[in-house]
Amino acid sequence: MVPRLLLRAWPRGPAVGPGAPSRPLSAGSGPGQYLQRSIVPTMHYQDSLPRLPIPKLEDTIRRYLSAQKPLLDDGQFRKTEQFCKNFENGIGKELHEQLVAQDKQNKHTSYISGPWFDMYLSARDSVVLNFNPFMAFNPDPKSEYNDQLTRATNMTVSAIRFLKTLRDGLLEPEVFHLNPAKSDTDTFKRLIRFVPSSLSWYGAYLVNAYPLDMSQYFRLFNSTRLPKPSRDELFTDDKARHLLVLRKGNFYIFDVLDQDGNIVSPSEIQAHLKYILSDSSPAPEFPLAYLTSENRDIWAELRQKLMSSGNEESLRKVDSAVFCLCLDDFPIKDLVHLSHNMLHGDGTNRWFDKSFNLIIAKDGSAAVHFEHSWGDGVAVLRFFNEVFKDSTQIPAITPQSQPATADSTVTVQKLNFKLTDALKTGITAAKEKFDATMKTLTIDCLQFQRGGKEFLKKQKLSPDAVAQLAFQMAFLRQYGQTVATYESCSTAAFKHGRTETIRPASIYTKRCSEAFVREPSRHSAGELQQMMAECSKYHGQLTKEAAMGQGFDRHLFALRHLAAAKGIILPELYLDPAYGQINHNVLSTSTLSSPAVNLGGFAPVVSDGFGVGYAVHGNWIGCNVSSYPGRNAREFLQCVEKALEDMFDALEGKSIKS
Repeated sequence: MVPRLLLRAWPRGPAVGPGAPSRPLSAGSGPGQYLQRSIVPTMHYQDSLPRLPIPKLEDTIRRYLSAQKPLLDDGQFRKTEQFCKNFENGIGKELHEQLVAQDKQNKHTSYISGPWFDMYLSARDSVVLNFNPFMAFNPDPKSEYNDQLTRATNMTVSAIRFLKTLRDGLLEPEVFHLNPAKSDTDTFKRLIRFVPSSLSWYGAYLVNAYPLDMSQYFRLFNSTRLPKPSRDELFTDDKARHLLVLRKGNFYIFDVLDQDGNIVSPSEIQAHLKYILSDSSPAPEFPLAYLTSENRDIWAELRQKLMSSGNEESLRKVDSAVFCLCLDDFPIKDLVHLSHNMLHGDGTNRWFDKSFNLIIAKDGSAAVHFEHSWGDGVAVLRFFNEVFKDSTQIPAITPQSQPATADSTVTVQKLNFKLTDALKTGITAAKEKFDATMKTLTIDCLQFQRGGKEFLKKQKLSPDAVAQLAFQMAFLRQYGQTVATYESCSTAAFKHGRTETIRPASIYTKRCSEAFVREPSRHSAGELQQMMAECSKYHGQLTKEAAMGQGFDRHLFALRHLAAAKGIILPELYLDPAYGQINHNVLSTSTLSSPAVNLGGFAPVVSDGFGVGYAVHGNWIGCNVSSYPGRNAREFLQCVEKALEDMFDALEGKSIKS
C-alpha cells in the first residue's frame, strides 16, 4: 500500500504561465533576492489551522464497505461485513477510543502524521519507482531561453529566491480561495496580518478562504533522506549555503548564498555552471549515485562503509546542499523519453535521496524529481509553479548575458570519493539491479483532443469523475473486471494533514462501465448520460469527504498502526483477504494541473498494476501511464481513449459503437 503523487483537491494559486495575472511585486523585490514580499507573513495561519478530524468509527466502516461492494461477490461481501461488525463492536472500538485519547494529548500535530512518516521511512524498498515521482516543466515560452546553461541558471536563481522568500517569511501563505474577489486582496491581507496567529485562520474562514498547512515546506531545501537500518531518517541543515550539481555522474559544489545569506550574483552562478558543463572529466567508473537506488538496508550498510573510508565530509556536503541540480548531456526525444529520464534516468546522474532533484537536459527540458517521505504534492507544486513563473517572467539572465569573470577552478569544488573494493562491488550490484528493474518499466502517454474541462462542465459533470470513469471502463474492457483503485487527495486544509484516499471504483462506476463496455446498444444516450451523472455526483461526494479528512483509509491505517505499536494481535478485519485486495491498488492514480506542468508521472505501486498520472485541461485530457510486464500500458491507453470517445458520443446524443 504505497500512496503516490498526492496532488488532488486544491485548485492552485497563484496562477502562473503566459497570460496569467501576476501578483504585484513590491518595490525592491524584483529580480533580486525575493520572489515576492507578502503582506501576510508566510506562517501566519499555521498556529490556528484546524486539526485533522478522526472520523467516527461507524462512518469509516460504512465507507469501507461501500468501497468493497464493487470488488467482491455476495459471499465474500457477507464475510467482510461480519469482520467489520465484529471489529466495530469489539477491538476496533477500543483502538478507536485509544486513538482519540492519544490525539487529544498531541494537539500540535495530526493523528496521521507520525504513522505516515513511519510508513515511508520504515519501507525498505528502493525509493526509485516505488516512491519518488516527477513533474516536468513546460518549456520556457521564449524558445531561446531553453538553452541548457540559460535555463539552469535562471531556474537555480529562482529556486534560491524561493528559499530566501520562504525563510524570511515573505512567501504568500498557501490559501485556497473560494471567493478570491473578497479574500485575495491587499485590503483583506492588510487587515488579517494584524489578527493574532492563534486566531488568523478564523478571520480567513469568515471570507471563505482556507489557509493550507505549510509545515512541510522547510524540508524542501538542505534536506536528504538518510538510509539507516530498519528506519531511515530525514536530515536538514539550513545553515549550508552550497548547491550540489551532478553531471556525467561527477559531483560538484559551490556556494549560491554568501556569508550574509544573500544570493550570489546570477552571472557568477552562470559562470560556475558553464565551467561544470565544459569540464571534460570522464564519467566515473563506479558511479556513486547508484547506491541511492538500492534497498534501504543494503544502502545503509554501504553508507556506513563509505563514512568509515574517509568520505564523511563529502557525504555531509551532498546531504546538506540546498538542492541537487542534475545537468544531463543529451536532449529529450519525446514525451515517453522525458518520463523515463525524469522518473529514473540511467541511475548515474541523480541523488535519489535528496528532497528534490532539479533536472535539466541538454535541450532545456526540465523537471523536478522528488523524494516522497518528507512531504506531498502541495508543497512541491507551489515551489514548481513559483520557479516556473519567476524564471520565465523575471529571468535572472538572458541568452546574451555574459558570465562573470569568476575563477571557477577555485570556487567550484569537485567531490571525490574513496572507494574500497567492497564499495565498488556494492555499486556494481546496485547498477545491475537498477538496469534490470528499469528494463521492465513501460511508459506511454495519451493526449485526448476532443474536449476537456470546458465541455464537461457545460454538461454539469465533474471532469475528474469522467477521467476516473474512463479508467474504470478501460480496465473492464481490457481485463474484464473492476479492481482496487487509489486516487490521492490532499488534507492540507488541516494542521499536519497529509493525504486521504478517494476510492473511485464504486457500484455506480461499475454499473456505468458495464453498460458502456458490455451492452451499449441496450441503453439510450439519455440513459448513459444519466449513469454518468450518478457517477459524477458520487465521485464529487467522495472527493469532498476525503478533502475534509472523512475517508476511511487513513483511519483504518492509524488503527492498525496503533494495534502494532501496542503489541495487540492484528484484528481479523486486517487479515481478511478483501482488506489485502482493496489495498493492492492495481490502478494507482494522481492528477495535477497547472500551466507550468507539461506532465507528471510515477511507477505502478504493485507489480500487476498501472501508475496513472493525468490532467483534465480546458480543451484536452492528458494521461501518462506506466506498467510492468503482465500489464500493457499502451493497450490500457487505447481503452481509455475508446472510453472517452464513447462518453463524449453519449453526451452528444450519438449511439455507442461496440
